[in-house]
Amino acid sequence: MPDATASPAPPAAARPASEHAPISTAYLDELAAATALARRTAVHPGSDFAGAAEALHERLEARVETDHAEMVALMLDLAAHPETAFQEHRSARAIADVLEAHGIPARLGVHGLETAVRAEIRGAGDGPTLAILSEYDALPVVGHGCGHNVIAVMGLGAFLALAELAREDPSAVPGTVVFLGTPAEEGHTGKEHMARQGAFDGLDAAVMAHPYGHDLADQAWLGRRTLTVTFHGHTAHASAQPFMGRNALDAASLMYQGIGLMRQQTPPSDRVHAVIREGGDRASVIPDEARLDLYVRSLAPSTLRDLSRRVEDVARGAALMAGCGVTIAWDEQPPSLPVRTNEALTGRWVLAQRRRGRDPLPRGVVSETLAASTDFGNVSFRIPGIHPVIRIAPGDMALHTREFAAAAVSDAAREAAADGAYGLAATVLDALHDPALLEAVAAEFAEAGGAIDVPSYFD
Repeated sequence: MPDATASPAPPAAARPASEHAPISTAYLDELAAATALARRTAVHPGSDFAGAAEALHERLEARVETDHAEMVALMLDLAAHPETAFQEHRSARAIADVLEAHGIPARLGVHGLETAVRAEIRGAGDGPTLAILSEYDALPVVGHGCGHNVIAVMGLGAFLALAELAREDPSAVPGTVVFLGTPAEEGHTGKEHMARQGAFDGLDAAVMAHPYGHDLADQAWLGRRTLTVTFHGHTAHASAQPFMGRNALDAASLMYQGIGLMRQQTPPSDRVHAVIREGGDRASVIPDEARLDLYVRSLAPSTLRDLSRRVEDVARGAALMAGCGVTIAWDEQPPSLPVRTNEALTGRWVLAQRRRGRDPLPRGVVSETLAASTDFGNVSFRIPGIHPVIRIAPGDMALHTREFAAAAVSDAAREAAADGAYGLAATVLDALHDPALLEAVAAEFAEAGGAIDVPSYFD
């Protein structure tokens, strides 16, 4: 029989009020199971184009291996000295120093950004011009939690390997290869700033790769816009004369709730995130101003434009209900578009990765609900491009975390630095040597709608 004097045990579900409710991993577990099932039969078709000769690929791969230790040292150095968007002065200088040490002139502060880098090599003839891109900005607090230190050396290593191949034999690189160091991807759109200053003019294609938890030939990347909505009301004493006020916080709250209700009637790939940044100072005073900051994301430029209009309607409706005015300010930084992947180029990346012992999965094997955004989308709607991802971490590890920052200096990241560098260099080499491939790249881009005028698209 229980001791009647003992203190009763707390309910099993009791927890301190300061703790959040448990977060279930059930959905992620289901996604992982679905991915594992799909992997059993999913195979990317690769490429039927001839590409460059096998002997050239052997020499290219050897050049990547020769530079590998230097690239790993730079990768670790960038991780140890993370710099946030537009502040990547040390990182950009370190990349430029490596280029110059290899006898390649590097230009710092190009295309309107102090921390952008550009270098070029020209082989034999008047062939096409392709670009290899690197990123190197970090996140606040977590450093390289998106692995841009790995991106930096994959792009740089690819460019150096092609440069050294061209130095040995100009006919091995029949065209021009441009290296672009692109700042400020995290929370910004550095590539769009550079594009408006001519960075991508005259290019036939651009390539880059991103570290991830899987090897994927292609993955969904959402377009993203940012929005600040400010509601303007009229202040009054909240007790003595509330009827003389117009509560801006009411309007902000109505908009926040309206966005939540609107989500039921949006496509599964649409995303809207909002925070109320300002909403008054004292409970006894009706706030005359309140502000929300929002991110709006979608899987296609057209659906992003539609979603933007719907969010504006919610803002105006909230203002009307609360009797307030409203100011709607889009895109303090330029918006980023979704990525339009060029399948003809992607096939060459896949073959190059298989040569390195990887087997990138086709799109759709990993759920597209696990989607973020990148300013490479803005490049891919100007010229053909690819943005595959390469595995450096477990599939359930999220980007933008301390755990991913640790993965970005791991043995897996060091392997990816070489595998990714070869993959990018091999893709460019194939396009330079195979006119039929390059023609297919251009035809696919035109069939998908061709270039769009990014700066005016949302006007």
